This record gives sequence, C-alpha cells and structure tokens, in this order.
Amino acid sequence: MKTRTLAYVCGALAALAPVGARAQAPILTPRDSARHALNRLAYGPRPGEVDRVAADGVMRWIDRQLSPRKIDDGPLAARERRFKILDYDSGELARIYVDAQRERRKQQRRQGDADRDSVGAQHAGPLPQRMDSSQERGRRLAGAFQELAVVRAVLSERQLYEVMVDFWTNHFNVFLAKGADRFLTPSYIEHTIRPRALGKFADLLIATAESPAMLFYLDNWESVAPGSKSPQAMRLRARPLFGARPMFGARPLFGARPMFGGPPLFDPRRDPMRADSLRRQALERAPKGINENYARELLELHTLGVDGGYTQQDVIQVARILTGWSVARPQQGGDFEFHDWAHDYGEKVVIGVTFPAGHGRDEGVRLLKLLANHPATMHHVSRRLCQRFVNDDPPDGCVDDAVTAWKRSDGDIREVLRAIFRSPDFWASENVRAKIKTPLEFVVSAARAVGGDPDTTPRLAQVVARLGEPLYLHVAPDGYPEREDAWVNSGALLDRMNAAVVLAAGRLPGVTVSLDSVVPATPDAEQLIAQANGAVLSGTMSENTKAVIRRQISDISDPVQARALAVGLAIGGPEFQRR
Repeated sequence: MKTRTLAYVCGALAALAPVGARAQAPILTPRDSARHALNRLAYGPRPGEVDRVAADGVMRWIDRQLSPRKIDDGPLAARERRFKILDYDSGELARIYVDAQRERRKQQRRQGDADRDSVGAQHAGPLPQRMDSSQERGRRLAGAFQELAVVRAVLSERQLYEVMVDFWTNHFNVFLAKGADRFLTPSYIEHTIRPRALGKFADLLIATAESPAMLFYLDNWESVAPGSKSPQAMRLRARPLFGARPMFGARPLFGARPMFGGPPLFDPRRDPMRADSLRRQALERAPKGINENYARELLELHTLGVDGGYTQQDVIQVARILTGWSVARPQQGGDFEFHDWAHDYGEKVVIGVTFPAGHGRDEGVRLLKLLANHPATMHHVSRRLCQRFVNDDPPDGCVDDAVTAWKRSDGDIREVLRAIFRSPDFWASENVRAKIKTPLEFVVSAARAVGGDPDTTPRLAQVVARLGEPLYLHVAPDGYPEREDAWVNSGALLDRMNAAVVLAAGRLPGVTVSLDSVVPATPDAEQLIAQANGAVLSGTMSENTKAVIRRQISDISDPVQARALAVGLAIGGPEFQRR
C-alpha cells in the first residue's frame, strides 16, 4: 500500500502542474461558479454547501460575504468564549510576559551558580520548574491563540472576513516568538488587524504603524534622532553607583538596600569591575540613532512595493519621520507611545514631497496617508490581492479593475474586493483551480469538507505547523508565501496525504469527524467512490484518482476502513490540493 501511495503522490505532482500547462476548462456552470467562489472567498465548501450557494445565487452569496456584520456567527461566538486568551487585555498579557522574563533570569542565575560550583555541578539534577509558571502559562496562551485562528477559519460563517484577516496578517507580518511580541501579537491581531480587515487601507496602515507589535518586531521602537538623550539615560548617568537607598533623591544603580529590610540585590563593592560593566551595558542599550528596518519594509512590502520608485534616501527620510514612534515598557502595558525627545524635527523630503520642519507625530500620520493612496501602493496591494484570489501571476485586467475601484472608493478594501470578484478574470476558466492551498488552507478545507468540529486545544494548529506553516511564526517580514512553488514538493504532498487519511479515519488530533452523514459506509466500491467524489470534491474527481482509490480499497473487507481510505485519498489527491 505504501508503494502504491508513493506512486500516487508522484502522479499527483504531475497533476499539480501549472494550469497554463493543462487543457483549458469548459465554461463554468452555476455549480462550478459556486464551488469556485467557496474555494477562493472561503476555506472550501462544507457538505452540501456548493448546492446551497448555487441555488441561492453565487453573486448574492458574495455580496453577503462582503458585509460580514450582517451574517449571524453565533455558533462561532459560543466557541470563541472557550478561549480564555480573549479574556486577557494587553496589560495582563504584559504582566505574564514580565513574570516569565523574571523567571527565566532567575533560572539562568541559578544555573550559573550551579555551574560555578564544580562539586555541585557534578551532582546537580535539572532545575525544578513549576508547570504553572508564567513561562508555561505564556506558552499555553500562544498555542491557544494559534488554535483560535484555525477554529475561526473552520467554523465561521463569515468566511471572506477570516480569509482577509489571514491575508493582512501575512501582508503586515510580525513574529510571535520575538521578545515582547509574545504578548503584543494577540492584541495586534485582535485589535489592529481584525477590526480593519474590510475597511479603508489607510486606516489599517496607520493602525499597523502604531501597533506596538510592529514597532517592536521591526525595531522602530528604538529609532531616535541622532544625538537625542532619553530621560532614562540622563537619570542613569546621574545615579550613584552603590550605597543605601536615600529617603529622597536618586537611588543607587546597584546594591540599593530596600527601605524596609532585606539584602541588596548586588553589592558592587565586592565586584567593582562587574558593576562598571553593568553600568556601561545599561547605557549602551539606550537607543542612539535611526533604525531603518521598519521604514524599509513599510515602503517595500506594505505600500509602494520593491519597484515603487523610492530610493535609499527615501528610506532614510521615512525613518527620520518615524523617530519617536515607540512602545511603553512591558511593566506599563506595552502600549504605543510617541517620544518627543526622540523625534527628528528637521525638514524631510519623501518621494518628492516636502515635510516641513517643526512637526512631530502628525507628520508620520501624514506620511502614511500619502503612502496609502500613492499610485504605486494601489498597484502593489491590488496585485497582491489578485494574486491571492485569482492567480499566482495575476492578469493585468484584474489588477487594473482593482486599482480603479481603489481610486473611486479612496482605498475601501471592500470595494476593491468587489471589483476583483466581478472581474472577468476571476471567473475565467483558466484561473479555476489555479491556486495551491497553503497548509492552513489545506487543513481547514479538509476539516470543513468532512464536517469536522475542531476543539480548543492547540493540536489542530500543530498539524498546520507540521505541514509547514506555524501560525504567526514566519520570521521574515514578507509573511508566508502565496506562490505554489513554496508549497509543492513530494515530501509536503506525502505529509498532506498522511494527514488526510488520518483525518478521514477520525484520528487527527484536535478535530472530531463523523463521516456517516457525509459519506455512508458501503461495501460497494463504485458507490463509495461516487459518494466520496460528490461529498468531498463536488464531482471533480479525475479518472486517475478513482482508479487509485479503487486499487487501494480492493483488498479491504471492512466498509468503514475502506471509506476512511477512500475519503482520505480524495482529500489528499491533486483535485483537493488546488482551489
């Protein structure tokens, strides 16, 4: 069976060749159109949904998806209430992060002390860790937040909305595992991305620029005008090196004895070289100049695009404009802060537009509005949207339609999408099933195809991660790729095949599946194949896939096992991989 499955994978790779290399499909029927819309605007159809959308009218369904607030999503809301991470505000998450950092430092100090004690180090066991520690609590919350994205994608009736949240999460990518972003990312997704996923692009751009998660991820929080001095650094220089804590005035930097008992944390008189080193390190950590990271990604990825006509000098000028856009300390909640002492108040010129001297945070907002409605931004973001919904190499006509809608609506994302979905290119037969599903899309669409019910553990999100797309953990700022060459290879396809078979057998962690109402078990192989074809693939199963399933189940006498394998091969096959 394993050899035959590998042969099927090799054949599937050939079947996954670019659409341009395959024969052109016939004109779409209403049912074809419904299936196409459900595969592009949604995470795939659920059992019977293709027929329901076709009967109701696909354009009517699309119009409803463009107005998600009018769609009742009560069942999802009930499931969301089981995710306790939504009960935490940013301040509470910040406190968990601070406590976890404190625990980590204590463990490192204890490990260092054990290592310095050669006798103790020889006999010491692993350091004890409480399973309810802040570090463990933070890991559990991160896993729950990843699972929440999967659950929403599987269960939500507002499918286009969830697709767009995923799109903008990649477009404005941050890395969950980088320092303070461990506690900043949930608020970023919940309060920055989600409320604006179908609003005005300018509002979304400004919100991401002011997001502490983005400011921390791309280091803009430490970007300051050259020569500026932070109040903290000035106080640090003024503090005595050691001594008792006075009733008034600056307390000592190290070794300050508490006002009410207890030893000092560190007595520099016993190790003056370490004390001097710590003071220098503290001063060196203070920001000293402009950081261009966010400015560069703002122009290259978020707005104008790599061919958008900007120069390195523009990057520098943008970085100067955004000096002082920073983040409060985690102990203070980690919210956005504008530091006037860090801002460059001189004149700047960006892509030919002058920003007069003397302005503060307001010139950053002016810059972002300028970029949001720049022709290069309209083209770049419209092209990315057409790439997501139409083709990896989107037709010029689709991009032009989107740009026209952008200009007409002042960057209303909903209207730009409406133009794409009404474009002839969206419905062109050569663009049907022209896209390969990402791991998230594959897992979610597979769960939806069999009527799966995900639980609130992080296990289904872990399946997505094992298939190559750990959520919120793409290190580079460009987000997870859209093009199929990033996802198509024999190893990835075999992993998907295995996951599909396990899902159909009801053994995939994190999701409950009952196939009885979707594909009833039957000893009749031809009837089983027909049922799997209709329920899972809406009648699009190829003769090759039918032949493979027929061979694989020929020696299985148990109808339930045969059904699981037939459905698994249908989900893992080339027809289901494309959307």
